[in-house]
Amino acid sequence: MMSDSPTASEQLKPRRLIILGSTGSIGVGVLDVVEHLSTAKGPGPTFEIIGLAAGRRADVLEAQALKFGVKDLALAEISAAAAVGKDRSLRTGPDAALKLIQDIARPGDLVVAAMVGAAGIPSVLAAIDQGCDIALANKETLVAAGELVTAAATRRGVTILPIDSEHAALHQCLRAGRGPEEVSRLVLTASGGPFRTWPIERVRNATVEEALDHPTWKMGPKVTIDSATMMNKGLELIEAHWLFGIDADRLDAIIHPQSVVHSFVEFTDGSSLAQLSPPDMRMPIQYALCYPHRVPGCAPKIDYSELRELVFEPVDHDRFPSVGLALRAIRAGGTAGAIFNAANEVAAESFCTGGMPFGRIAEVVADVIDQIPPTAATELDSILAADAEARAAARSHAAIITTRV
Repeated sequence: MMSDSPTASEQLKPRRLIILGSTGSIGVGVLDVVEHLSTAKGPGPTFEIIGLAAGRRADVLEAQALKFGVKDLALAEISAAAAVGKDRSLRTGPDAALKLIQDIARPGDLVVAAMVGAAGIPSVLAAIDQGCDIALANKETLVAAGELVTAAATRRGVTILPIDSEHAALHQCLRAGRGPEEVSRLVLTASGGPFRTWPIERVRNATVEEALDHPTWKMGPKVTIDSATMMNKGLELIEAHWLFGIDADRLDAIIHPQSVVHSFVEFTDGSSLAQLSPPDMRMPIQYALCYPHRVPGCAPKIDYSELRELVFEPVDHDRFPSVGLALRAIRAGGTAGAIFNAANEVAAESFCTGGMPFGRIAEVVADVIDQIPPTAATELDSILAADAEARAAARSHAAIITTRV
């Protein structure tokens, strides 16, 4: 596990860092924080970025590599490789990020897992196998393969630190070493997205542009759509189950439109601890990179003289059925998380590009969960098989719905 008391030599020596998903919003935020930390005062670490991986934005990847002096790169989209400088060591194709980890990672490195979707799972498992600590922004890794990933991390003695603002909040509230037996509930807050106050019938027929118009956060399209359906909160509940060892009956979500309270822990004695900060992802990113240190940050602070109210509302499960579906997946166990995640990825894509109504996304996920019984999730092959089966079923359901629209 990562030590809470690094030696002086460890503090002075830059830590090797690999960023998977460097051109997305989280990856860009990580680079902002790394640049800030290079000049920050305090006992926290600095970083040597040794590897970057991206999907298809080769021009951005090349610019990042040039700015931070990174030689080793990975790019999933082979046709975009021409934009990468010839002096780089470039891996291409669907397994490019995995190859990058296998080629350059070594024990003690920190790997930021910010790739979108289940495609990031093999790379995270490979990094754990290499003895790397993980700063995790890829929800799907624990949603689909939580049992496998957490067991591998325990076996290798590596640390998984969450980058999601909600899980970073829970991690901070539980940091004093409180065990699951002292926790009454973990409650994740949700902004409610763009449709919190819309009539349900209008929500069901929302357009892609409306779903992408998030009132608080600036995120990539997949995460933004998941926020509009609150599937992201479902994914986060499953992730919290694996990160903190809390069962479904002690996990909950609540609407908090200001996005200032990022989550809170209710303890068995009736007291609660919450974590507050402005809605800026650089704060949880820096927390994960610098843990266990606190150093001056580049994210803004709360101006309490201007803070007038904090609103909390119960989740409307008719409007947002995804939360209940996620809790159902936790209770089912095994590959249910992989099935939930894969069905959602296909359903969200069908809405964005296939013309399926927004209100049918959760319906597709529910139908696939009903159709496919979960199996044991202790091997990657079984997880990938469940993922593939769920995707095929979701495509079939989505196609039927789309043809009837």
